[in-house]
Amino acid sequence: MRVAVVGATGLVGTKMLEILTERNFPVTELIPVASSHSAGKKVSFKGKDYTVVTAETAISLKPQLAIFSAGGTVSKEWAPKFAEIGCYVVDNSSAWRMEPNIPLVVPEVNAHHLKKDSFIIANPNCSTIQMVVALNPLHKKFNLQRVVVSTYQSVTGTGQKAVSQLFNERAGIQGDKVYPHPIDLNVLPHIDVFQDNGYTKEEMKMMMETKKIMDHPQLKITATTVRIPTVGGHSESINASFQNPVSIQEIKEILLQEPGITLQDNPSINLYPMPLTAHDKDDVFVGRLRLDESAPNTINMWVVSDNLRKGAATNAVQIAEILVKNTWIS
Repeated sequence: MRVAVVGATGLVGTKMLEILTERNFPVTELIPVASSHSAGKKVSFKGKDYTVVTAETAISLKPQLAIFSAGGTVSKEWAPKFAEIGCYVVDNSSAWRMEPNIPLVVPEVNAHHLKKDSFIIANPNCSTIQMVVALNPLHKKFNLQRVVVSTYQSVTGTGQKAVSQLFNERAGIQGDKVYPHPIDLNVLPHIDVFQDNGYTKEEMKMMMETKKIMDHPQLKITATTVRIPTVGGHSESINASFQNPVSIQEIKEILLQEPGITLQDNPSINLYPMPLTAHDKDDVFVGRLRLDESAPNTINMWVVSDNLRKGAATNAVQIAEILVKNTWIS
């Protein structure tokens, strides 16, 4: 199987190669793709070096699968060209997510949205993925009505330059800045660009994508997304209201049975999800479960996941694994 990784030299692209190796995805020929500036560089995969090529060259090599993590502009231009040759594209950008005929997939939630003729498949926003993984099993039991979510997102969600800015500031080094303010010892209630309605694009992504993934267009949802000076995971405070009566014990029993979820909820021994302990893991970690005493059938929960893994690379590879399982690619 010929697999192209578009954006192979970036933060998420590098993680894609790592996940493909870890999960023993059946790659017979890797085609690492990047801009013309990076063409000719080498990347290592399963102990072998591969030469980075341009997207145009990659298409001529006729891959069966292309995993994109190179930004929306690249995806808009090149994803259709890969699809035209019968190559399945799993795209990590926001370019295709809200297109009506493009499936937006989190395998634990809506793998049934995948179709054999879906040659472009959208990978959701990182903060959306972990939220729907945690909420969907509860929705099936209690009928989710409203969500209020506030996020605490790692600088790795912005990319390598943001990580450099954080550690440069921590070391007192002057360097390039990707944020409009310092990030070390600070909190920025600003992820992506502000929209006319006062929300940021990141907040709108979470709100719109959740409805599409969960097949729940009537869901009431509002979001505030915040960048914090951590590396290795996004955290979310979620307030969720349901139509049916809920109990914390029943919620714990449901979450304990769900693949892809780890319940960490024992305040008596200070056990709760944290980015430090979620780092480099694929599960979504859930804790701080408690009833909202101000509203009926409502709970509070704390959800943490590694945004480069389940929030990006792992979810994309899991989608590709379904394509292989269905024998749509081989």
